[in-house]
Amino acid sequence: VMQPLNVVLLQSDSRAAQSLVSALANTFGAVHQVQSLGELRTSIAKHRAHIAILDMEAASMSDVERLSRDFPKACIVCTHRLADEDMWTAAMNAGAVDICPPSDTRGILRTALQNVSLTQHATA
Repeated sequence: VMQPLNVVLLQSDSRAAQSLVSALANTFGAVHQVQSLGELRTSIAKHRAHIAILDMEAASMSDVERLSRDFPKACIVCTHRLADEDMWTAAMNAGAVDICPPSDTRGILRTALQNVSLTQHATA
């Protein structure tokens, strides 16, 4: 039996955050919405989050790098309204598994689920 998965979400746009929280809440055990990068780090550690959804308008690539280094078990999905190829490549190189528009809740869900099941199998 897989344990319920915890998600931590940092999204600067409150409307996008709300729709993500409701979309994710149907699939994951708990969705913890935070307001800052510091809160995100604390929350990942406290809830042993499997997935961190990070708004690139609230973080830098070095933040993504640090998160993936400090929380190697967490799957980091970045969001950005205007992500381009360069940003996508940089995010992937920094340790994110994908970068999606915050409005693409289905894409974010799919990415998170695919990558979590991969990590779960890799560590099992």
